[in-house]
Amino acid sequence: MSEAQSDTRLPACAPGSETGGRDRFVNTSPKDVLHAVFGFPDFRSLQGQAVECVMQGRDALVLMPTGGGKSICYQVPALCRPGMGLVISPLIALMDDQVAGLRQVGINAAALHSELEGDEAAKIRADLAAGRVDLLYVSPERLLSPGTLEQLKRQPISVIAIDEAHCISAWGHEFRPEYRALASLPKHFPQVPRVALTATADERTREDILAALDMPDAEVLVSSFHRSNLNIAALPKASEMGQLTSILERHRDEACIVYCGSRARTERIATALRDKGWTALAFHAGLSPIEKRAALMRFRSGEPIVIVATVAFGMGIDRPDVRAVVHLDMPGSPEAYYQQIGRAGRDGLPSETVLLYGGEDMARARYWLDQSSAPDSEKRIMRSRLEAMIALTETTGCRTRALLHCFGETLDGACGHCDNCRYPVVTFDGTDAARKFLSTVYRTGQRFGALHIIAVLRGKLTDAVERNHHDTLSVWGIGKDKSEPFWRGVGRQLIARGALRSEGQYSGLALNQDVARPILRGEEAVSLRADATQELEKAATGRTRSSEALADLPEEKQALFAALRSWRLEEAREQEIPPYVIFHDSALRDIAMEMPTTLAELGEVKGVGRSKLERYGEAVLAVLSATQKG
Repeated sequence: MSEAQSDTRLPACAPGSETGGRDRFVNTSPKDVLHAVFGFPDFRSLQGQAVECVMQGRDALVLMPTGGGKSICYQVPALCRPGMGLVISPLIALMDDQVAGLRQVGINAAALHSELEGDEAAKIRADLAAGRVDLLYVSPERLLSPGTLEQLKRQPISVIAIDEAHCISAWGHEFRPEYRALASLPKHFPQVPRVALTATADERTREDILAALDMPDAEVLVSSFHRSNLNIAALPKASEMGQLTSILERHRDEACIVYCGSRARTERIATALRDKGWTALAFHAGLSPIEKRAALMRFRSGEPIVIVATVAFGMGIDRPDVRAVVHLDMPGSPEAYYQQIGRAGRDGLPSETVLLYGGEDMARARYWLDQSSAPDSEKRIMRSRLEAMIALTETTGCRTRALLHCFGETLDGACGHCDNCRYPVVTFDGTDAARKFLSTVYRTGQRFGALHIIAVLRGKLTDAVERNHHDTLSVWGIGKDKSEPFWRGVGRQLIARGALRSEGQYSGLALNQDVARPILRGEEAVSLRADATQELEKAATGRTRSSEALADLPEEKQALFAALRSWRLEEAREQEIPPYVIFHDSALRDIAMEMPTTLAELGEVKGVGRSKLERYGEAVLAVLSATQKG
């Protein structure tokens, strides 16, 4: 059905207005609402199945990758069913972005959270009482507070959506205890269908979500987690800051996120990047609310910026044009890793993700897990996830395929766009090198770090070597024919396969006898990957800049795209909203490609719904006309 035909069936409602009334879409089909309101011709992936499930009043658990369109799964049925949609969301930034986006397409959305001014909160509550809110976003804490809960119980509710549902699971990578109280929702809102949504959850986490929400009969819908626009790479650490700046240089005028394992580290890295000329901000849980909000506002403004963050910066980041995500420390699980790299390329354009890792990272992670006070049953699960993450770094096969396997998905064939596919790994018989490294760890007393072991192997007379008389050992200099990077790679891979572990306050290396003994005795061959660092660096590059992703556009269309982006930025500043809330880059690209000359033609472009057509149609056509004439 065309845009013009849709307009005859759907009631008009300007963005943010209080006209039209709630339930105005109740007699409209979900597909018509999708087309006329959101500007999409049809559902994609499992969206249609999820919407149909909720429309029938049934519960659902929906797993879709970041950028896969999860919000459509509850926004459309919330409009098509009688009552108000209730969305439980963990972060203020996420709620504000969703509300801004819905208002742009003519939906009366609102969010109740702690940062609202008194008059704003009062207006929202008045709108609720008058039945003027189509969708309400609220945190679990605010939802279950007595005043809010009592007011909402007096409202007809069309659907309850639990976003970022992995937060409810003790096995989820961002567990939030307050989410557990959501099990009481059926008591307060009987017969209201619930849809839980997340981008990452393995089988154990899925089972825990369903149990915690008391949704035993929910339909579980799992889409493919494969993001073909993400170039996934993992590089052994060499010169960490040099590697980081090399990656960021490819995205000098774009948005990037750098993940670190500690608050102090984010501050150090952000300072170092600023000293080198980058616009870089640290973000972590220790910042004041004002500092966090200021950083988020700058990030959402659309300016080129590097956010150096802990995992406190993750969920709710809707900026679609993040072109690179870099990890300087190893995530604790494939789930956490996938969630974080999912912040890149939400607009579908090529983006890169790079994990920099070292043997010390692996050994340290295992050591702290061993020291954890968690029950043994939990530690076993945490250990299996950590080992899966370590295995992912050292895999010699398709890295994307190995990552998807962690979520129970089998990729037919290699992905063709990860580092190992682009630059196949060279392996060699490392049995002799492994025996030499393990022997040196043993002969030096199993209490020294990798750098000392390598010094002994290479016959390098350091103060520590001389002080401990290790230059008199039989292993002194037995590896002097190999470089330091070579031995670092051997040590790291022995740690990865569990032959070495970290012990003591200073993280000295010690043998794991069960794994190391067969190697030392020559009973087990060891195949190692050759760390061709330069080749691996190439694999992490690719043509990932959004400007290069658009290089296939003819020159005149590139000019149109640039002009549209400039117009969008000015409009966003005028409204004080993020530019991507108006149109994603992908929508502007399609407009530039198709060059519509009438409102009807513009209305057929994906992502241009009726409300945006009414608000921006004439301005967009004017930009196109002026650019072509110029």
